[in-house]
Amino acid sequence: MVFKRLLGSLGVGGPTVDTVLDPGATRPGGTLTGQVHLKGGDADFDIEHITLELVARVEAEHGEGESEGVVAFERFTVGGGFRLGAGQRHDVPFTVTLPWETPITELYGQGLGIVLGVRTELAVAGAKDKGDLDQLGVAPLPAQEAILEALGQLGFGFKSADLEYGHIGGTGQQLPFHQEIELTPAPQYAHQVNEIEVTFLANPGGIEVILEADRRGGFLSGGHDASTCFTVGHHDSRDWNTEVDFWIRRLIEHRASHGSHGGYGHGAPYAGHGHGDHHGHGDHHDHHRSGPGMGTVVAAGAAGLAVGVVGGMVAAEVVDEVGDFLEGDEEDEG
Repeated sequence: MVFKRLLGSLGVGGPTVDTVLDPGATRPGGTLTGQVHLKGGDADFDIEHITLELVARVEAEHGEGESEGVVAFERFTVGGGFRLGAGQRHDVPFTVTLPWETPITELYGQGLGIVLGVRTELAVAGAKDKGDLDQLGVAPLPAQEAILEALGQLGFGFKSADLEYGHIGGTGQQLPFHQEIELTPAPQYAHQVNEIEVTFLANPGGIEVILEADRRGGFLSGGHDASTCFTVGHHDSRDWNTEVDFWIRRLIEHRASHGSHGGYGHGAPYAGHGHGDHHGHGDHHDHHRSGPGMGTVVAAGAAGLAVGVVGGMVAAEVVDEVGDFLEGDEEDEG
């Protein structure tokens, strides 16, 4: 979806910008391609630079609760240094690389309710203006997809996903926010926890997988949290059901033994760090539940948890919200 706008800082007769992303979702650490289409106005203009800005809708916790805002997390200069003649059309193709920690917005083509956008900034004759805005779709890396699929097959259900402002202590997090994918527990764990959260922090060498139990309160220890972190390679080939089940069991055991001592929040180091090696935990295999997989759960429609509604919002409305939300942010900036 493209939002076209006349350069307001130049008034009527200024050039227009229309950025079009190539079809299909990209992946964290992958390339984003497209073209910036410019059309000259009533006079010649010197185009100083064309910059693409990656932006995200992020939640922040504070003393009064939660608030939402727009965070820009990467900028790319993709062109500039030329004169755009009156009425002239000029196309600027681009290829940029997304940060490895870019949040995922979809799983098997089903939206998760995460709002990301690409905002175009045009600097013309000393004036700057945000040109247009495009929704950015990001699919999971293979290891992220495999882990989510294993969670689904183990009986966990998709609840929601959001972006939280703040740094997770004890990790290699680079962006000022991180993604949390909230899951309802598998039946065999429902009596111990009421929610599991998964965060992926990818980097060129692999992925940190942070699991957290009962972050928003639950049945045990007054709602204290327990967290643990594992690392995996981008091309690891494992029995992911066995591996993930081991992770969950380790998290639950830590939850039960340490929950009363307080949480491991977004500023404190994590209590447990593992490297996903197979510490003789294959004996858990008998406990696996072979479910439909997380992709099926997310897309389950009226029969599933998502019901086509992600994060309290009909999936189709997520597209419209990209423009409405970010345009509102630009008005605040003005």
